Order: sequence, then C-alpha cells, then structure tokens
Amino acid sequence: MTFEVKTPIPGFDKVKRVELEKIDDFFMRLTSCDDDTVFMLINPFLLREYDFEVPEYFKNLLELEEQSNTLVLNIMIVSTPIETSVVNFIAPLVFNTDKQFISQVLLDTNKYKEYGIMENISEYLNN
Repeated sequence: MTFEVKTPIPGFDKVKRVELEKIDDFFMRLTSCDDDTVFMLINPFLLREYDFEVPEYFKNLLELEEQSNTLVLNIMIVSTPIETSVVNFIAPLVFNTDKQFISQVLLDTNKYKEYGIMENISEYLNN
C-alpha cells in the first residue's frame, strides 16, 4: 500500500511517498517511492505496553477521526544479532490507512518519559 508522507521524516525530507510491505506480524518494510531510502519497522504492541495520545496537530494533518483505521509502527535499526537492534519509541509512525497518509509523530519527552529514541530490543524479547 502506498502512503503520502504528510510531514517530512527528520533527515529524509525528500521522501514524499512510501510503500508499506508486511514481512510478518512483527516487521514491515517502508520503502521510499522517491529515492532508495528503506526503513525497517516493528509493531510496538507485540513488544511492550505502548500507549500515547496523537497530538491534535497530527490528528488534523492525517485527517484522523474516531472511526479512522490507523496503524502505528516504529522505526528500528536492525543489527546482527537481532538482540542488539534498537527501536525508536518516542517518534512512532502513524498511518491513516483509509486516506493513505503517514506522519512521524514526535511525542513530548516530558509526558512520555518511558519511551526512548534508541531502546535496545533485547529489553523486550522473551518477556
């Protein structure tokens, strides 16, 4: 499924359209339609308790409504072995799958102190 990027992903300003591909229940691949950028994504809800409120700005930008189908995934930096990989929990990617919009939502670090930018995945494996 192809999505329009509604706000630039920090460091990847040229990425305007992306293709989302499911690998399995845990992982997805996000590939830029504009260049050779590829992100490995992970379903955070299969790893840990993960809950946040999408700020109004992003709700409006993504045209999210109560009945909208949304998907939340997190960018992961994959390493070998997999246990040394890290996940960005403070800046989830939020998808409106109905409208095919995506934005990286930067959460308030004061409000969501339990979420880090580079958390080691080994903290959540085998829990």
